[in-house]
Amino acid sequence: MGKQKSHKKDEAPAGGGTPLPRLLAPGRAEHEGVTSTRHAIFTVPTLDHDDADVVIDVLSERLRALIDLLLTLKHAHWNVVGPGFIGVHSMLDPQVAATLLMVDETAERIATTGGSPNGLPGAIVRDRDWDDYSIGRASTQAHLAALDLVYTGVITSHRHAIAAIGPLDPIAEDMLIGQTRTLEQQQWFCRAHLEDAAGGLSHAGTTTEVEAATKASNRTRSAGRPRAS
Repeated sequence: MGKQKSHKKDEAPAGGGTPLPRLLAPGRAEHEGVTSTRHAIFTVPTLDHDDADVVIDVLSERLRALIDLLLTLKHAHWNVVGPGFIGVHSMLDPQVAATLLMVDETAERIATTGGSPNGLPGAIVRDRDWDDYSIGRASTQAHLAALDLVYTGVITSHRHAIAAIGPLDPIAEDMLIGQTRTLEQQQWFCRAHLEDAAGGLSHAGTTTEVEAATKASNRTRSAGRPRAS
């Protein structure tokens, strides 16, 4: 989806007369049949098409990340086992619901700005730059530690997106700020299960989901063993 550098100039109709106004930037959708994924001829008032293209691209990447997070949280909800199961199982469903609202809000902002939001699985897999979640059936501590890393990635990218579109579209910026606030709270809920009294995390220093899950699980097992007499 190329960036549009200028709009077509007004063109005079055949035979002369008053020029007809052209609202399309080069490459935008016009008479393409029953469907199109190109950007629309419109965007929100005061936002020019070049800036709209940037906002749509940034929000589209956030849409893919949020859909992936939504499915990952539901996967963890189904696959947690062991002590603390019901608490974590029940905690994750409201996070799924909150993330679904973010998905819908982001997709509708893309459409409002003139884009075509794409939430199809093939597009998400094709365009994402991260791998699938690595944990299957596992303990609550294992999943929470892995999810903490997932949240760190999503939140970091959301903050970068805020910086990128803030100067262009304060409405989209405000939306992402609100989403980040909720995402950071959801991460805190996960971290609270992994935190010790000194403020440390059971999986501190890990960089992959499997490493985080393993370290958190081992720490839990060690804490549960009786001391040698």
